Amino acid sequence: MPTDQRPELRFPFDILLSSQRTVLQTATEGLHKTTLVPNRLEDAASADVGQTPSEVVYTENKLELLRYESLTEHQHRVPILIVYALINRPYILDLQPDRSIVRRLLEAGHDVYLIDWHEPSELDTSLSLHDYVNRYIRNCVDEVCERSSQDAINVLGYCMGGTMSVMYAALYPEKVNALGLMATGLYFDDTGGILELWGDEKHYDPRSVTETFGNVPGEFLAAGFDQMDPVANNVTKYAHLYDRLENEDFVRNFARMEQWLSDSVDVAGEVYAQFLEDIYQDNRLYENELTIGGEHVDVTNIDMPLLQILGDYDNLVPPEASKPFNDVVGTDDATTIEYPSGHVGLAMSNGAHRDLWPEVAEWFLEHSERPTLADVIGDGIEETLGVDVETDVTVGDVDEVEVVLADDDGEIAREVITRDPTAIETFLEDALGVEIGLDTGPEGIAVEVETDEGVVTTVVKDIGEAIRTEVEEAAEEVAIAGSYDLEDVNGIGATYAKRLRAAGIESVPELAVADDARVAEAAEATEELAGTWINRARELVGPTEK
Repeated sequence: MPTDQRPELRFPFDILLSSQRTVLQTATEGLHKTTLVPNRLEDAASADVGQTPSEVVYTENKLELLRYESLTEHQHRVPILIVYALINRPYILDLQPDRSIVRRLLEAGHDVYLIDWHEPSELDTSLSLHDYVNRYIRNCVDEVCERSSQDAINVLGYCMGGTMSVMYAALYPEKVNALGLMATGLYFDDTGGILELWGDEKHYDPRSVTETFGNVPGEFLAAGFDQMDPVANNVTKYAHLYDRLENEDFVRNFARMEQWLSDSVDVAGEVYAQFLEDIYQDNRLYENELTIGGEHVDVTNIDMPLLQILGDYDNLVPPEASKPFNDVVGTDDATTIEYPSGHVGLAMSNGAHRDLWPEVAEWFLEHSERPTLADVIGDGIEETLGVDVETDVTVGDVDEVEVVLADDDGEIAREVITRDPTAIETFLEDALGVEIGLDTGPEGIAVEVETDEGVVTTVVKDIGEAIRTEVEEAAEEVAIAGSYDLEDVNGIGATYAKRLRAAGIESVPELAVADDARVAEAAEATEELAGTWINRARELVGPTEK
């Protein structure tokens, strides 16, 4: 054997010294970490959960309906109701500020409510799916609708709460504007999920548990979830904790998660048995054969936009237990987001809060905003001038919308403007060099576009009653604003009016959406005086911001 390929020979004394050094280093590290334990126990004990401020706005039996304090100056029109599962506590959705689904939605301008079921008593053993869906969820939705003055709201269901949300949406589709489902079990036919295997009727009778205990003990459920991956749940995670004892934030995060895992609650006996038998064992929801309270839960009634949020590594509810459901509902607007996470990781992983939840918040917004005046006028302009008008409600502040105009040669204009009829119409008229008029009729909304070649009228059809009313009010507001002359603004005489018209500010609506500097320069006046005129113009045309 060549010399350079021979294995290194070590004398026993060298090996002994090396071993001693290794043992000494390990012992020293262990001693150092041992001294950290008291401090880290204090850190763990001080870890708070569910810190986002909220108030209880409705109670019924044990449940509390929470409304969270806004984190933005303005909130979107359609609120979101989160329907949590009946197992564990809901603060997993608000574990800590940087890992809080509730906060991600609030930061995006949503008005957020959440159902906290709390723990059933022995008096609640007989509560069924009918009670939870047709009574509790229904009453909470009605409460949120009344508080928000909306006929329909957004619903986001988690796990078992998502399954019950599907039942509610099928029974009351007119009350759900958009439906989001997070890690929700909906289809059980050899999907590979552990719970589906354990809950198979060949191996398990849920009635044997409820007949023994009444309500299903939270400790019983926790032990079952723990055994889904016993090594990871009882060995590996504690080894990771030991390795990272020096990291205070990690210890606090670990403590919060452990607090939630151990904070299990009982489940009402009847709803547990019914859920296992009808949903898991018989697959009745997917097969469209489920009835609750004597009423058919017809999933083809689910005609609202649907979003499924799934974890690629979810062994509790694998994606295969959710995705097929999109094929049996009544909506054509079904979206699926799969994220590389597990069941709980969807709620509390850093990656999910960085990548996933901003996208979910935007999806709800895009499916909540009714068409703006720009959308209605845009349909008429596209038909008349061949100019594409696109609006994006996710750009700008809560009360703003981005409007983009383009033709075959490219982009014509782009601007973020307030959702104000005067501002929208003025922007479109200035960008396209036309005059725009609106009128309503039995067929829809008539959009009149006046160019140098004449007036062309296009009727925008298929407008819902709510949209019709909004456009009628907007058209009336624009018409009223257009009836004023610049001289009608207190403080603007003939001389100032002439200067403003020469600079392109020819009407009160145009003055109302102008800025102080431009008006001051055009009129050869001070910015303070220009600001006074603008405010008076806005009083004439209604609430307008620039």
